[in-house]
Amino acid sequence: MKVVKGILKVLLAIVLVIVVLLAVLLIWLTAVEYRPEDTEVVAVQALDGEAKQLAEGDSLKIVSWNLGFGALGDNADFFMDGGKMVYPADEARVRENLDAFVREVKAEDPDILLFQEIDLDSDRSYHIDQTTYFDPLGYNNRSFAYNFKVEFAPFPIPPMGKIDSGVATYSSYPVTSATRIQLPCPFSWPVRTFNLKRCLLVTRIPVEGGKEIVLLNFHLEAYDDGEGKAAQAQMLMDILYEETAKGNYVIAGGDFNQSFSTVNVPYKVFPEQWQPAVMEVGEYTDDWQFIMDPTIPSCRSIYAPLAGNDPDSLQYYVIDGFILSPNIRVDSYEIRDLGFANSDHNPQVLNITLE
Repeated sequence: MKVVKGILKVLLAIVLVIVVLLAVLLIWLTAVEYRPEDTEVVAVQALDGEAKQLAEGDSLKIVSWNLGFGALGDNADFFMDGGKMVYPADEARVRENLDAFVREVKAEDPDILLFQEIDLDSDRSYHIDQTTYFDPLGYNNRSFAYNFKVEFAPFPIPPMGKIDSGVATYSSYPVTSATRIQLPCPFSWPVRTFNLKRCLLVTRIPVEGGKEIVLLNFHLEAYDDGEGKAAQAQMLMDILYEETAKGNYVIAGGDFNQSFSTVNVPYKVFPEQWQPAVMEVGEYTDDWQFIMDPTIPSCRSIYAPLAGNDPDSLQYYVIDGFILSPNIRVDSYEIRDLGFANSDHNPQVLNITLE
């Protein structure tokens, strides 16, 4: 009997230690939680490129690309999407993926870059400041806003650890201001303390005659029950209406994690893999331009690695796109089919003219 009591005491002590450690961790996570204001001014980093000027009638090229924090190449799956990996790549592979992104951007030579899931200082990408990889490409400036900033994400096992990640916009044109606008967060405490705080990065480019290009760069919610996605999409549209009413050229581009209801997605559905929501564009005024290309998938499932598996066993998505104000003419739009070699997303390439 004494032996049994002794074992129970040891087990109770172990449980109490675990409970105390978890409580301390939760208190610390709450204390250091990233709590951005609803609206924050973002620094515009000057680069070495010469500033171009814009006028009505000018054309420009935009590339938008979710980089998968440099780690979601064809070798990767990811635990949040049903896979097994927490750190999907070693440091050499992350740098290989980043070098491939730079080569592709140089080949496209866009005037504006919109990046999503680009890391500054994260354990999962070996603390590489990924924004600096694109600084030598001749852009005049860049701005960055946090989408995901936690000192320690305690899940799964092994834990993800520190994450500093967000969205970045590079411009060949002078930017008069950059602003981070907090989107609705669908998570409550304590999950909120180590989860994403998604945002809009709004940058303003002057156009001769007094108008502005208003660029909105974003990566909307993926892992909620749907209400968060809808609330974020509505907030995005409210800002678009407001800026268009001023006569500005409004360009919203990024990863919606949703398909537009006007797009007929032709890819086979695997219910056990992550599924996107649908954004009902009919709820909005019909002179807005909702642009996605269903002929080439913009994203693949990371339920399993692409390399070494049957490609037809994975889900493919059309979730990256643009929304443009009526005063912009679309000259061309396409998804570049890069085979998901270095990211789980393909880049979007948009050519437009300011009418």
